[in-house]
Order: sequence, then structure tokens, then C-alpha cells
Amino acid sequence: MDVLTGFFYVFSAVLLFAAFRVVTARNPVHAVLYLMLAFSQASGLWFLLQAEFLAIVLVLVYLGAVMVLFLFVVMMLDLNLDSIRQGFWRHFPLAATLGAVVALEMAAVLMSGFTLAQVPLPVAGEVQLPNSKALGILLYTEYLMPIQIAAAILLVAMFAAIALTLRDRKDSKAIDASLQVRVRASDRLQVVQVQPTRAAPESGPDTAQENKA
Repeated sequence: MDVLTGFFYVFSAVLLFAAFRVVTARNPVHAVLYLMLAFSQASGLWFLLQAEFLAIVLVLVYLGAVMVLFLFVVMMLDLNLDSIRQGFWRHFPLAATLGAVVALEMAAVLMSGFTLAQVPLPVAGEVQLPNSKALGILLYTEYLMPIQIAAAILLVAMFAAIALTLRDRKDSKAIDASLQVRVRASDRLQVVQVQPTRAAPESGPDTAQENKA
């Protein structure tokens, strides 16, 4: 067994264990953490298959953004697990049936859908480009116009989301920058004439008696 095969078995074993713990963990925070572990192991399998672009996207998009958001949402919701577990056995037959159907479909696909194929060797005189570089060249040459259209649509969607969620708050302490630039010292500083205070009387026996009186 070579090194790549060893890494494959290690990543696969950890991936299966993490996926099993996702559905069996009692704490939802622990389930999210196990799901992040499963995604990291799947990224390692993509690297072994020389699909580094998919591996990096899996790490940056899912582990770096989506799963962290899921973790924050689960921690902020403070779910009541007792009320959720009350209807577990009532819905268990339907869940078991759907799980069995999905397992049979996956088994059928794995047994008949995928066939082992030899990786095509590079032709003499041609340079075999890395996966991510070849994908980048393809996207920004033949598919440049669809990418620009998709970028414009996403930009418009971002502006629309900001415009829909933007509300004027009455308790906001925002200050107009133009007013700060045009401010003058006379607007901030005001000289007030104050009458001089009288000196305190000297303390003595007569003064002490007056204070007692």
C-alpha cells in the first residue's frame, strides 16, 4: 500500500465517523463541529484526486463562511432539545423509510453508475496545466461574458439587499462629515464672563462662635 492509498483510507475513515456523529450527536453545536470535520476530510479527498480547485472552494466557502454562520445561528438560537426530542419516535418510521430509499439509490449509483477509467496521459509536446489554472483560463476566455453577467447580477442583488434592510434609526448617533469639516472654533468654544469669587473669611474664635450660632 502506497502513501496515497494510506491517506485515502485515513480521510475516508475520519469522514465516515464525522458524518455518523453529525446525525447522532445530541448537542447541535457538536453536530455542526462534526460537520466541519467531515467537510475538511472531504477536502483532503479532493486533493488526492488532484481537484485542488474544488478542495479550496470547499474549505473557503463551506468551512470559512457557511458552517461558521451555521455555528453562530445554532449557538444564538439556544434550542430547546427536550421539546424537539418528544416527537422523535413518532416520525422515526418515515425517517427510516426515506433513509433506506436514499441508501438504496446511492448503492445503485455506486455499483452501476461509476466505472473505473484511466486518466488520459498528456500528448507529447503539450504541457499539462494544473486543474485550477486550466479552469481559470477556460472561465476567463470562452465563458467571460457569462461570468461578467453573473457578477453584475450579484452586484445588483447585493445593493438590493442593502437597500431593503437599511432603516433610519432614531437613536443613531451618526454625524455628517461635511458639518465636521466646516466647523469653526467659535462654534465649539464660548467665552463666559464669570464674577470673581470672594476670599474666604479667616478662621478665628469669633468666626467659630458665629458658625456654632
